[in-house]
Amino acid sequence: MARRLIFVYTEAMQDYDIIIIGAGAAGLMCAGEANRRRRRVLVLDRAIAPGRKIRISGGGRANFTNLHARPATFLSDNPRFCVSALKRYTQHDFIALVEKHGISYHERDHGQLFCDDSAQQITDMLLEEAAGVRVETETNVTRVSKTENGFTVETDRGAFTATSLVIATGGPSIPKMGSSRFAYDVARQFGLNVIEPRPGLVPLTFEADFLSNLDGLAGVSLDATVTLGKTRFTEALLFTHRGLSGPVVLQISSYWRDGDAITIDFLPGVDAFQSLKSFKETQPKKAVRSALAQLLPKKLAHRLTAWGHCDGRLAETSDRALRRLAAQINTWRVTPIGSEGDRTAEVTVGGVDTKALSSKTMEAQSVPGLYFIGEAVDVTGHLGGFNFQWAWASGYVCGQVA
Repeated sequence: MARRLIFVYTEAMQDYDIIIIGAGAAGLMCAGEANRRRRRVLVLDRAIAPGRKIRISGGGRANFTNLHARPATFLSDNPRFCVSALKRYTQHDFIALVEKHGISYHERDHGQLFCDDSAQQITDMLLEEAAGVRVETETNVTRVSKTENGFTVETDRGAFTATSLVIATGGPSIPKMGSSRFAYDVARQFGLNVIEPRPGLVPLTFEADFLSNLDGLAGVSLDATVTLGKTRFTEALLFTHRGLSGPVVLQISSYWRDGDAITIDFLPGVDAFQSLKSFKETQPKKAVRSALAQLLPKKLAHRLTAWGHCDGRLAETSDRALRRLAAQINTWRVTPIGSEGDRTAEVTVGGVDTKALSSKTMEAQSVPGLYFIGEAVDVTGHLGGFNFQWAWASGYVCGQVA
């Protein structure tokens, strides 16, 4: 059950060493590290309970990191920025913390680690690490200002001051979880650039005429390779009523921009023409669609052969026609018209420009004492626990110095 943290303040103004706005993964991680240094810390969040995105992640079991996390699994306009933090706090460091708290976990495909039980265990662990830190939920921040000695944060529960201010409010993905563009507003207030945010790890959508050709395929899933420029992923693809989804599409969506075409290979590592040619030699009386259904889901095989006008038997189908069909199977080129947007995006691509931040501390170089961590920053991980690892790493390095 989510815990509701409410504190009553009697003083008009309360002083802290650090105020962290945002009680998500990065904010709580930072609070725990600062707490270890015996800093006086206040965490503010407008949600009813801390760690709401943690709670819903991984189907409620929290895909809390990935064994393969490394700088190459993150994208940013400044790709080297993440290197320092990821080296100083690795996935193995976080795994050690999970084991220290006796949380059982398991590995799934591609190095993804999940709790055996509830994602709430991760939030409880972070709160335990931050024991003694004041966490104030259901609190709206109305104004942030710079003072001679630090910062003043005004809220609907009063005003607070601190030497250091950490912004850990994430991006606008999944607004029902209370996400917002607050971090970007604060960054711009203090003259920092923001890389235009866009939805990442999100299903892609298509125009109505294209969708009509996919009618009846919603729910069909298969492993596929999706390519955009030099970027390529091979994972499960899912047809939906609005377009394409599944892990492989979510992965490529973080790289996709309006107008980009993507190329899909429904048979990764298989030469579709050679397979069809072999079927023609060994099973000449079989219908093309029936032969193809030995390699692909039946509904998709039937749809592809209909598109390629290969509805007859293999013996009656020319090699030229089979080559055309094979090209559609191995190199299906399509152009999405958009994505499902922030509503279903798992993360936000873009954010506070890292060129304005220290890669070692997350501090704004032009505003001493101001820090940005986690999803608020222009660092985005691949699907599979990488974004949590960035939250842990950026929160850790910030908590070491703020």
